[in-house]
Amino acid sequence: MQTEVKEKPRYAIVASVQLPEVSDVEFEASLTELSELAKTLGFQVVQTFVQKRNSFDRTAYMGVGKLEEISQYVKRGIRADELEDDAQEWDASAVEIDALLVDHEISPSQARNLELAVGCEVMDRTMVILEIFHRNARSRAARAQVEIARLGYMAPRLREAAKLAGPQGRQRSGMGGRGAGESHTELDRRKVRDRIAELQREIIAMELERKTQRARRLERQGIGLGGVSLVGYTNAGKSTLMRALTGSEVLVANKLFATLDTTVRALYPESVPRVLVSDTVGFIKNLPHGLVASFKSTLEEALDASLLLHVIDASDPGFQRQLEVTDAVLQEIGADEVPRIRVFNKIDHVGDEAEQAAWTAELQTRYPGCVVMSARRPEEVASLRAAIVSFFQQDLVEEELLLPWSAQQLRGEIYSHCQVLEERTEDEGSWFRVRGEPEKLRGLRERLNPGSQGRVKEYWEV
Repeated sequence: MQTEVKEKPRYAIVASVQLPEVSDVEFEASLTELSELAKTLGFQVVQTFVQKRNSFDRTAYMGVGKLEEISQYVKRGIRADELEDDAQEWDASAVEIDALLVDHEISPSQARNLELAVGCEVMDRTMVILEIFHRNARSRAARAQVEIARLGYMAPRLREAAKLAGPQGRQRSGMGGRGAGESHTELDRRKVRDRIAELQREIIAMELERKTQRARRLERQGIGLGGVSLVGYTNAGKSTLMRALTGSEVLVANKLFATLDTTVRALYPESVPRVLVSDTVGFIKNLPHGLVASFKSTLEEALDASLLLHVIDASDPGFQRQLEVTDAVLQEIGADEVPRIRVFNKIDHVGDEAEQAAWTAELQTRYPGCVVMSARRPEEVASLRAAIVSFFQQDLVEEELLLPWSAQQLRGEIYSHCQVLEERTEDEGSWFRVRGEPEKLRGLRERLNPGSQGRVKEYWEV
């Protein structure tokens, strides 16, 4: 009988410096976010160390006294009462701290000195995010983009990693001590630059291929360039909403950055015009600039979209900060001019029905035109779908088209390209009152009634 082997838990401690200009609420929210990032990476955070300072210590990020406190904690190890229930089976006396996570991006020398002072591996916030992106990227383009960001981050740290590990230094440099990073200490700065240039050329080629394929797909499906992109903070429920709107099976997980690659599906049930919905990578506070730049192609669905659904977690007390982060990133990639609907999701996570109603009313007052809903309530998803369809139908026109008896084989095209509002039969054929895009209707008129353009009646919507 084969016995299942459980993976031993990994444990981490968190350290952060609070500067005078950072409020307590913002500081606590950032620490909570780092703990969630650690969870996504497979760590259990067992202790948090904070220090208030006017500036970061240039040598080792934190002051000498706090470093000594952290060092003593790391040497002591983890007590049994600090472990989660499912980890109690492990011998607490043998459980050690695997990593110190720093809630800022620190310099290579600070990281090296900090690691020497506390006696365990150090990962700053940027490194944590990069490692998550590396593990979760699936497509060829996303993996190339992540590697560029990792190389750019790692290049100035190779020398410090070698100093820290001594003679064995060139055998270790990976993000978190594992994965593709293990070979990067073999690269000097020139090789890193060459690899980045090679990856950038590959991404440009993949981008051209993607745009060509997208243009062919749109032409084949007979739809315009418009679409809907779900944007927002990571873990705000975008993937759940995507699945509800499109009826597709996309990954849904209660983790930050559970999905990185853009997923595109058609709105279901299909509408006229046909609407494509895309789910983009989630945003986060202090997203590394290298990732914003390298993931610009992943976020281009937001640039191409005719409408953005800005998904916000209505149950999160820090949603205002999340909203501001998303707005800032959208502005950075040039998508802030795209029409937008704010969707406050997860209202079902807010207390009882009375509390939900009160919070809904307050949000609608503060953000006129917003949608407050739960992606798990079909009637509210249907209401949001109606709002999306209404947006795309505002530029449609209504017309009457004559389908002669000799051209009945084109009936299917009318139904596939238009919304049929009424059909009636007369001596010369079938009359259809339809709603559709002007260009599509013009093409249908030319095919259906090439010699009878004067008989077309147009009813332009107000």
